[in-house]
Amino acid sequence: MALTEPIRDPAKVKELLAYYRDLRHFRNQLIITLAIHTALRISDILRLKCDDVYDFTNRRVRRHITITERKTGKSKIIALHKNVIHALEAYFAQASPGMPLILNEKTGNAISRVHAYRIINAAADAIDIPHNVGCHSLRKTFGYHAWQNGTSPVVIMDIYNHSNFHITQRYIGITQDDKNTAYQELSF
Repeated sequence: MALTEPIRDPAKVKELLAYYRDLRHFRNQLIITLAIHTALRISDILRLKCDDVYDFTNRRVRRHITITERKTGKSKIIALHKNVIHALEAYFAQASPGMPLILNEKTGNAISRVHAYRIINAAADAIDIPHNVGCHSLRKTFGYHAWQNGTSPVVIMDIYNHSNFHITQRYIGITQDDKNTAYQELSF
């Protein structure tokens, strides 16, 4: 399996987020939007049930979700970005209590990791992202852009459950170009 990288170009991230929305394929849009805006592993996204994100009693999308990560066993609360809320609202008509959120209509179960990879990779190919893009690329994209936008490395480490910044630094793909920019952009 090839190493994946974050999508560094903000314009390409926006194109990727819009790809399935523009095709009105709301499930596929939701996969990409959740992966980029929550930094969840695809295995955790595919385990979500509609009840995790929808309040069926009040007929609205939840503003926060609580999950227990499959890999680490750690519980976390995630505030949902407005893009995730909009994607969930677009998909809401297809939701029912107890149903997997990312539904395979043929089986009634959640789609597979391979199916999710194909969905993500097809969108990346369609918008000409020039490097290998997979499910984990979207998780890394979150961290890279959070860092670029000034989020504390400590917060990013905590979101990823990393034990030190060196791991996070490698994970989000901080390059020599990023370091060069830091040296050159001091304003004093």
